[in-house]
Amino acid sequence: MKLGLHYWTFTHPADPAAIAPTLAETARVAEQSGVSAFSVMDHYFQMDRVAPAEEPMLEGYTTLGYVAALTSRMTLGLLVTGVMYRYPGLLAKTVSTLDVLSGGRARLGIGASWYEREQRGLGVPVVPVAERFERLEETIRICRQMWSDDNGPFEGRHYRLAETLNSPQPLSRPHPPILIGGGGERKTLRLVARYADACNLFGANPQAVAAKLDVLREHCAAEGRDYDAIAKTVLVNRPALVDVEAWLADVRGYAALGVTEVQTMPDRHPVEFVTELAERVLPRLREIA
Repeated sequence: MKLGLHYWTFTHPADPAAIAPTLAETARVAEQSGVSAFSVMDHYFQMDRVAPAEEPMLEGYTTLGYVAALTSRMTLGLLVTGVMYRYPGLLAKTVSTLDVLSGGRARLGIGASWYEREQRGLGVPVVPVAERFERLEETIRICRQMWSDDNGPFEGRHYRLAETLNSPQPLSRPHPPILIGGGGERKTLRLVARYADACNLFGANPQAVAAKLDVLREHCAAEGRDYDAIAKTVLVNRPALVDVEAWLADVRGYAALGVTEVQTMPDRHPVEFVTELAERVLPRLREIA
């Protein structure tokens, strides 16, 4: 079982001047301890579902570029890119840049976006949910085309590109893995079956994830896609360090479902969190197949 660290808050420590060195030390300790993936959110305001919107938040791809320069092994990606925040051709170029500069470690995590407060606040167009999913599908298709030998035009309902030139191409082959985040059974998981190399589900508990994977399996059958070709990842809701035994029990349940990567989120100072994670969790996680 692989472990990803989802770095979702920049509030600790409180001094903005300490954000960069704290991030750097967290990434260093995480990689040395065996954490295999490092992700940040694609938000500009903190999520007001969980904390005040005014809390510190950094732009995601700039942050990953900084982490890329400090690490050499961890996979890097947003969990997940909001489809409304970047033109698709520029997103493909951004992820290509991260992949080249990190030595082939980028992953495109993407989803339909949802946080209307920050979109309205910063002037990002707010469109109906159905249109967001149409744009998500076109964005994935554009990225796949830009990461291929086809430099020709793209004609979609929402996006029209005269040419999809992308040089240099990513180092990852055939392209950076595409991970679609979310568990929507009618649209999101259908797009996973159609396009994704990986899915990311919210891990409330193994039973809930099992139900989502059953739906994904049905979509794969309808799309003629090999269900086993899609990597299953889970963002575990349960804090890893509050009750390590319970957290590991959940992870064993996810592993039994075919999940190969779980992500955990710091619930305290991030350096303290990853240091304790290395001591109490990672050695035992390696025993879970």
